Amino acid sequence: MAQHSSTILWQRDDNAAFTDHRYSRRHTWRFDGGAVVPGSSSPHVVPLPYSDAAAVDPEEAFVASLSSCHMLWFLDITARAGWVVDSYRDEAIGTLARNAEGQQAMTRVVLRPAVQFAPGQCPTAQALQDLHHRAHASCFIANSVKTEVVCEPVL
Repeated sequence: MAQHSSTILWQRDDNAAFTDHRYSRRHTWRFDGGAVVPGSSSPHVVPLPYSDAAAVDPEEAFVASLSSCHMLWFLDITARAGWVVDSYRDEAIGTLARNAEGQQAMTRVVLRPAVQFAPGQCPTAQALQDLHHRAHASCFIANSVKTEVVCEPVL
């Protein structure tokens, strides 16, 4: 069993009353490998200036986590199968909406990976779908959530 850690740091500005909800949601994510990422609530949820549009919000991080995990498994599976991948780009989109219980939730994430293979290598559409299906089935993050995760490879 592996454990992964992050530290989330937030501090109230000196002159923010807090109880009036007029406080900054800007904070910092620190990861066990040393990366530091500015975080905030989404401006779609908490209006500016109390959010920081330039920072990563939890919903964006959720989508990126699913996309990144899928990509890493896809690269592993294709390498084992003898395919050479030159580039991979995924413009993933997550939807924040009400779930069946009426709660706000990330109800759907659509992955749209566009993969460029080495010259002379071009799997069939069915082989590409199979590679993505295997990556999805292996993804730790996708296996950890109840959100519908859809993979729509860009052909």
